[in-house]
Amino acid sequence: MLKFLLLCSLAAASTRAQIDEEEDVLVLKKSNFDAALQSHPNILVEFYAPWCGHCKALAPEYARAAGMLKSEGSEIRLGKVDATEETELAQEYGVRGYPTIKFFKGGDKESPKEYSAGRQADDIVSWLKKRTGPAVATLNEVTEAESLIADNEVAVIGFFKDASSEGAKAYQKAAEAVDDIPFAMTASDAVYSKFEVSKDGVVLFKKFDEGRNTFDGELTKEKLLAFVKANQLPLVIEFTEQTAPKIFGGDIKSHILMFLPKAASDFQDKMDQFKKAAEGFKGQILFIFIDSDVDDNQRILEFFGLKKEECPAIRLITLEDEMTKYKPESDAITAESITKFCTLFTEGKLKPHLMSQDIPDDWDKSPVKVLVGKNFEDVAFDSSKNVFVEFYAPWCGHCKQLAPIWDKLGEKYKDSADTIVAKMDSTANEIEAVKVHSFPTLKFFPAGDEHKVIDYNGERTLEGFIKFLESGGKDGGAPAGDEDELDPEDLDDIDDDSDGEDDGVDDHDEL
Repeated sequence: MLKFLLLCSLAAASTRAQIDEEEDVLVLKKSNFDAALQSHPNILVEFYAPWCGHCKALAPEYARAAGMLKSEGSEIRLGKVDATEETELAQEYGVRGYPTIKFFKGGDKESPKEYSAGRQADDIVSWLKKRTGPAVATLNEVTEAESLIADNEVAVIGFFKDASSEGAKAYQKAAEAVDDIPFAMTASDAVYSKFEVSKDGVVLFKKFDEGRNTFDGELTKEKLLAFVKANQLPLVIEFTEQTAPKIFGGDIKSHILMFLPKAASDFQDKMDQFKKAAEGFKGQILFIFIDSDVDDNQRILEFFGLKKEECPAIRLITLEDEMTKYKPESDAITAESITKFCTLFTEGKLKPHLMSQDIPDDWDKSPVKVLVGKNFEDVAFDSSKNVFVEFYAPWCGHCKQLAPIWDKLGEKYKDSADTIVAKMDSTANEIEAVKVHSFPTLKFFPAGDEHKVIDYNGERTLEGFIKFLESGGKDGGAPAGDEDELDPEDLDDIDDDSDGEDDGVDDHDEL
């Protein structure tokens, strides 16, 4: 009898901790999360939403990475959590957008590490191996070196006869600072000979462009990192769902973009010109190609004020403290014109390009006034007026929800002598004075000569707006600049919820 009860208890415990798998990915829930961490101390966990387009695009690569690790007999596992069902778990780990990917190392559930590499299977596997293994692998045989190079898009090998030399130590420190590329070291004469290396040094191997780059210079951590940064990406990288994290998450924050349909008859010629120009700006400017015919890329075109029929086109953007866009004077796409444009940029001789629509003839005829780049400052900074502006995007679901309330607010103040309610399409108009990071953004420009700007952070109700205006921008307001900064990667992450449904994660649409 006692044996029977014991077996029943074990069966019950097994049922409680049961973890299903889908394509080698653990299906995690609140009920089995702790058990999963006990059974598999090193787990990468994706918090996803079934409707999320980015999650759907990631799914096959995520499953492939899980299969690669499992087939190797690795102790590292991949898991996923449906954050729309497991809301308590998502809340516990601060999930604010999809997909959110966190690495739980050593069974530690208190402080998981944010995943920071690309969204292709090889990127995921490389990142995890760097996180769980030594920063630098040791290569004793030629076959080990060949496998490392064959299995990775990019790999770095340090050739050092003495692992305790200053150069080898600097190499070790550089390797520890890079998450997404495997580093290895060898002292083997056979490996030196195989790769035609005659003296100590560092070689970056890659499956694109030149195929390999040899470091030349003083072996310091900083210079080695600069070398890797300059050579780890193709001269020209295509913008896709998978490459976006590499583009926006990298160290190079100045990007030149060529918008061009792949189907164009002169596609290869223009790509060759673009690539030739890129050679002179390695490590300074990232050269990115965007297929202007792809539906998913249309909002990126819109962000730069472009339409498909206006392509091919060149634009440059910096992703430092603020996004700043630049437009070349010439529409020509030649290595010479692109090199000249980039040189002027690096020398600080370019002026930012600010988009603006033409001023509509009836811009002030409706209760809600229509602002564009060309009339914004004249209206918003009129010292005799209090101006409340909604910065919106036509595709933004939250903006569509706000529209009838904003119209009612305009109706209430249409006859006011000193208060103006206005709106501006920020996908087609830009101004130096205000940087819009999300939609809708609501800002108040009080009367006076000081050009003050007050962010509205109150309830988005008619009553809340009226209370805010009647208080002179005090009730529900905050000094401009207190909002969250835009993550550059959100350029690719234009809200999947643009139909206006509330996803429970945020109440605005990212740029």
